[in-house]
Amino acid sequence: MPVLTEEKKHGGVIAPPREPTGFGNGDGDDAAGGSFPVSKARVAMWVVLTAVTMLFAGLTSAYIVLRGVPGWQHVPLPPLLWVNTLTLIASSVTLEIARRSVLGNRQQAVKLWLGSSGVLGLGFLAGQVAAWRELVRAGVYLPSTLHSSFLYVLTGVHGVHLLGGVIGLTYVLWLAYQHRLTPVRHEPLRLCSLYWHFMDAVWIYIFVLLVLG
Repeated sequence: MPVLTEEKKHGGVIAPPREPTGFGNGDGDDAAGGSFPVSKARVAMWVVLTAVTMLFAGLTSAYIVLRGVPGWQHVPLPPLLWVNTLTLIASSVTLEIARRSVLGNRQQAVKLWLGSSGVLGLGFLAGQVAAWRELVRAGVYLPSTLHSSFLYVLTGVHGVHLLGGVIGLTYVLWLAYQHRLTPVRHEPLRLCSLYWHFMDAVWIYIFVLLVLG
């Protein structure tokens, strides 16, 4: 019985191997040719976002419950937090412009707006540290009141998570300078944008909670 060659199996044409995709090589806009319709990097990102959501849900639930105890004492928020909030919102805007620039294959614009987002993100983190210093100068410390404790914890935990976003943004910016972000392959930027916008929304939620507290 004759053995079929690869050419005959594919109708006389040898199908070229698919290039692997994934977050690590700047690709991953498809499922690497497998049967699973979502990339592993995207699944991992949703797992991370779910874990972060559960963490902040637990913290804010405790905040809401303890806000009704007799010993609760509201601490005036540093005015700098308003500026920090606007800075973080601006960073989401510039990141979205960068994502749209990738879709339009405007490489220089991608680098510009990604860099702007990173600077604004670092500015937000520096502003949070400055807000802590204002609290210290006002004599408000972590154990001063229940409200001050949550103020430090919530802003600190959010800051750590946003720092992770800055690291991811730095990696995506490096990919842009390596010309590895294209209209077809830009999964790292898409995932980084998702995480960044999510942390932006979490901060707005925390800020409103603290203002009303």
